[in-house]
Amino acid sequence: MYAKVIAALDGSTRAPAVLARAVKLAAGGELHLVRAMTVPLDLPALTWALRGEDLGTFLVNHGIEELRQVARHAPEGQVKEIHCRVGKPWEVVCAIAKEIDAELIVTGSHGYDRLDVLLGTNAAKVVNHAPCSVLVVR
Repeated sequence: MYAKVIAALDGSTRAPAVLARAVKLAAGGELHLVRAMTVPLDLPALTWALRGEDLGTFLVNHGIEELRQVARHAPEGQVKEIHCRVGKPWEVVCAIAKEIDAELIVTGSHGYDRLDVLLGTNAAKVVNHAPCSVLVVR
């Protein structure tokens, strides 16, 4: 249906539903898994000793490993690339969508971060700033 689809994943319990919808919509096309890493409050104590680039590298490597596990649930060969960066989730998703010339972003309706309530959801920001169409999965 779409040549290039992004599944914007956040590690929440809603991520499998987002992936399932993206898999269907990317049938015959490329599926890109995207994860933005922020500094979560529940980091293991060891990571608090990391600084600067070490912390960023740790977060990205952790995110990539999580996406590799998620990719196992997609049909073999459908996941074209895994993208993981440190940054604001909506900015990371929109930047990658622009870089790869995505046709569709599939994202969850809201994250699991309590700050979403105060600052607005990342999904809403993706909808407002994406360079392509966005499907929000409830």
